[in-house]
Amino acid sequence: MSTEFLWYVPNQAEHGHRGDDVVENHNALATLAGHARALEEHGWGGALIGTGWGRPDTVTIATALAAQTTTFQPLIAVRPGYWRPAHFASAAATLDHLTQGRVLVNIVSGKDNAAAYGDSDDGDQADRYARTRDFLRIVRKLWTEEDVTYRGEHFAVAGSTVTPRPVVRGDRRHPRLYFGGASPAAEEVAATDADVQLFWGEPLDGIAERIQRLTELSGKLEREHAPLEFGLRVTTVVRDTTDAAWAAAEAKVAEMARGNVPRDPRRQAAAGQQRLLDLAARGDVLDDNLYTAPGRFGGGGAGTTWLVGSAQDVATSLRKYQALGITHFVLSDTPYLPEIERQGEQLLPLLRN
Repeated sequence: MSTEFLWYVPNQAEHGHRGDDVVENHNALATLAGHARALEEHGWGGALIGTGWGRPDTVTIATALAAQTTTFQPLIAVRPGYWRPAHFASAAATLDHLTQGRVLVNIVSGKDNAAAYGDSDDGDQADRYARTRDFLRIVRKLWTEEDVTYRGEHFAVAGSTVTPRPVVRGDRRHPRLYFGGASPAAEEVAATDADVQLFWGEPLDGIAERIQRLTELSGKLEREHAPLEFGLRVTTVVRDTTDAAWAAAEAKVAEMARGNVPRDPRRQAAAGQQRLLDLAARGDVLDDNLYTAPGRFGGGGAGTTWLVGSAQDVATSLRKYQALGITHFVLSDTPYLPEIERQGEQLLPLLRN
């Protein structure tokens, strides 16, 4: 099975995301397209485009960047409810058709400002993931079947056919469906209906335990699709030497502690986020070089824990995750554009050898 190496495109309304460089027109097409072209030039497969109300729309960004590139794969984060499943299935299939099969999709179920776009998140966690399951099932059916009728608890379609269809190539029948979540309800959705389960930067023992549990759950719940694959979304702080990397990481955390880097506005106590925050009680550094201190000073999501070191140090750590079964990596560090180049030149060659 081939391994995918992706980055992150900071489609933010405000500049300076996670300590990124403050530049004029930070979210202009020319700026974001420059990131996408740099990703192509430096060996990356594509990039995650994050979602949330109050941020630029991910499908629009992905379409614009795909038009400016030739191999860049947008990993488009979307939320059930912001999109209804048939609308999204059509939009993504059209973009996949236009780009000859470059679309990837990340389904996000965490809470958002749903009322602002006319949705409701009144349901509990189990309800949100039941809605996600409906969304995934309808989208997959619309991508692979004609005249689809499906009635779920939250979404339904009748006599629905999507045209054009996504690109079919080899084992690929449609864009991969990435998914994250650590609660029991989320894991049931991943085990039955996702293509790739994305983990945040947990220690190796935690990832190994979750892979084993999800694999067993897939069998217990009689998964109907190809075996579930696994991915890691983590910050990687890479410098020429180990000492230089740790000096840079500690300086970043010191800036966070002084309040010079805004706290992650979407840092919420979801099950996966809480797992990361709890790691700090085990120590500032876990395994060889997983740095937990950022979580104590406002880091959230993929910015809660960092892998720190020389390119060789970080490559060695990522290979250990790969040995557990991780085949999709979504990496990043700030400032994003220079790090696309640095890590593309120093880290990716080590991972591909």
